[in-house]
Amino acid sequence: MSDQHPVLYSSYRWLVPEQFNIAQVCLQRWSTNVAEGRRVAIHHEDALGGRSDWTYLRLAEVSNRLANGLLKMGVQKGDRVAVIMAPRPEAVAAVLAVLGVGAVLLPLSPQLGTDALALRLRDAGARTIIADPGAAPELAFIMEKCPSVQQLVGLDFQNDYTLSWRSLQARESVEFRPVPTLAEDPAILLYTAGTTGMPKGVLHAHRVLIGVLPAFVATQNWYPLTGDLFWSPVDWTTAPGLLHGLLSVLYFGQPLVTTELPARGVDAVDLLKRHPITNALLLPNDLALLHEAVEQGASTQGFALRAVCSAGDTLPAALHEWAPAHLGAAINELYGLTEAPGIIGHSHEKWPLRPGSLGRPIPGHRIGLLDSQGRHARPGSSGQLALGRHDIHGFPDPCLFLSYWRNETLTQARFDNDWFLTGDMVSMDEDGYCWFMGRVDDVFRAGGYRISPVEIEDCLKLHPGVKSAAVVPKPQGAKGHVIKAFVVPVQDSGQDPAALQAALQAHVRERLATWQTPREIEFVDRLPVTADGQIRRHVLRAREQQRSMLASARAQARGKPSGKA
Repeated sequence: MSDQHPVLYSSYRWLVPEQFNIAQVCLQRWSTNVAEGRRVAIHHEDALGGRSDWTYLRLAEVSNRLANGLLKMGVQKGDRVAVIMAPRPEAVAAVLAVLGVGAVLLPLSPQLGTDALALRLRDAGARTIIADPGAAPELAFIMEKCPSVQQLVGLDFQNDYTLSWRSLQARESVEFRPVPTLAEDPAILLYTAGTTGMPKGVLHAHRVLIGVLPAFVATQNWYPLTGDLFWSPVDWTTAPGLLHGLLSVLYFGQPLVTTELPARGVDAVDLLKRHPITNALLLPNDLALLHEAVEQGASTQGFALRAVCSAGDTLPAALHEWAPAHLGAAINELYGLTEAPGIIGHSHEKWPLRPGSLGRPIPGHRIGLLDSQGRHARPGSSGQLALGRHDIHGFPDPCLFLSYWRNETLTQARFDNDWFLTGDMVSMDEDGYCWFMGRVDDVFRAGGYRISPVEIEDCLKLHPGVKSAAVVPKPQGAKGHVIKAFVVPVQDSGQDPAALQAALQAHVRERLATWQTPREIEFVDRLPVTADGQIRRHVLRAREQQRSMLASARAQARGKPSGKA
């Protein structure tokens, strides 16, 4: 194939109108056209397996009634409105209603639990909650903890402090015109997954949807084509799930498949057979579960996939090799952050796929590698990945967030003049492909060497006895740190832990430098991960720090000097 990346990248121009509203372009422009409004927007399967089709017109009628109700309830432009619902058509209607009235959408997962939900609602100063039964048991307590919350709209549950969704739908008009908003107006408040500590509120403008479209189109092999049908089990409360897995599809006026219970493993195989799904967005764990189901005998005959995008952690080489023959499509990886959702990736029909890399800069995004002094790293070396506020033509990048919620100090700290600092260490090869080395905070020194956890983790995952792995520094007192690996073994590996540890150490020693071999390996049932599948290494680092402190305290209590190996 010819490499089209240089031409696509150099010729791309952003076109961001002054006035722009996500609800207008994702719903109103389709529903107000008689022919377009009849097209199916959502093929939905509920928790009991019941199916329903929602046209763009039906979706608009429900969303419009809710929007009118929100306005009557006093919701104003800029107010934060939380949507805490399972992935269902009503949740889509709620998302678009909030955006349509000019409020700031706060999407939250019902799975977060009472404390986590209350923390985010209180921090955001949310005025209104729209929820379904998944969140209902927590809401009485949450509202006591969140004095800013004034209204609760409940779908399929009712109590003394709840306004019934169905009563609101019955009394409101289906006629609604979105509140005029500027492209720069706040639209979405997403909370980070907490890979490096406490979750942070990330505020995006309406323009962010324009900002993610090049990455969406590229990683979905130039979506949309005639007959395309999209599906993703990625949570709509995350940046990839909401922006790439939902709103981008609606922007193009195309249909998607949704399931109230996320379809994974065998359930995903069955879903891909029931529907002629052509395009999918999956996390690496989703792909691993698909692979596991197929290896255990599930047939992929009848799949219609033409494009699969993987977002989140780097995909193992084995899944890259497996996918074309079994899924019918090679996998395009997508790199992004909550602050900039989709800036590097693959599009294997337009530029060569290079498994193991993050891909190349998506057209419209200018990236650089900066050293610890903020200088551009030398060609062929590594540095902190940074995203320019402006593209190569000098236009502002619409993908970049507005600010951290009510934290200007942190916002400013993440910028170095014209560059947003991602916090990720990356190297770039001569063809412009980026290779992830780890978070800036994850890279550490051991035995005098600079250690990138990702390289060792990827090597460990090549072993047939390893399902997943994470590498962190283990404190050794005055000696500094040694390399420790947490490994989730394959269940049926059948090896004794001591034998498996020795085998894994030999496996790494043969493929990497001797000093990259883990001194210690701990086998665990699972690793701490975020909602989009990224390893929370800071949790493991903190665990090792605490263990080291306890060991030191015990040694001192026994009268022995601390810091002994």
